[in-house]
Amino acid sequence: MNQPNGLYLILTNPVAGYEATAQAAVDCHVSMLQLRMKNKTNDQHEVAQTLRAITRGTQTQFIINDNLPLAQHVEADGLHLGQDDLSLPRARQQYDGIIGISTHTLEQAQKAHQAGADYIGIGPLFPTQSKANPDPVIGIPTAANIARSVTCPTVVIGGIQPKHFPELRRHQLPAFALISAVNHSPNPRQAIQHLQHAWQEAQI
Repeated sequence: MNQPNGLYLILTNPVAGYEATAQAAVDCHVSMLQLRMKNKTNDQHEVAQTLRAITRGTQTQFIINDNLPLAQHVEADGLHLGQDDLSLPRARQQYDGIIGISTHTLEQAQKAHQAGADYIGIGPLFPTQSKANPDPVIGIPTAANIARSVTCPTVVIGGIQPKHFPELRRHQLPAFALISAVNHSPNPRQAIQHLQHAWQEAQI
């Protein structure tokens, strides 16, 4: 597994389309690309197969959100699970790819780490509209404390904007997940490049 670094892109109803947005992510060498279709429609398999074809053999690792059979079917690089999804031990029995876990507290993060998560998501850092029932906001200092408590790779998520990048860098948080900044853009390549440039500019 290549560790998540910089932008971790979650695709959810991108206005430019799944194919164009995924291709932009690959062209811009995004480390991880997660497919998270809120409504599991009939075209989910088709979309997943298209994205698998685009990402296969590239630096961009393809992750499926909360759908083990789909991850297996399209031979995705990884599977991402939430706290209320399939347990990590059960998923590991059936799947030998990357498994990431969403966590919101120090206890959840340490439990996921001890269970063998390949990486953990930490958040939400700030208020977000990406989830119907969001978990309590934890902020950057708490997220950094959680990240320091584990040795596996971490990705922070939740309402993150470029203005937050310098503080993320100061707290040595290496990867951040975003949804709306790219999914809402008609020019995903430009949006991704803007984020990557801002992330590099924030480096200390």
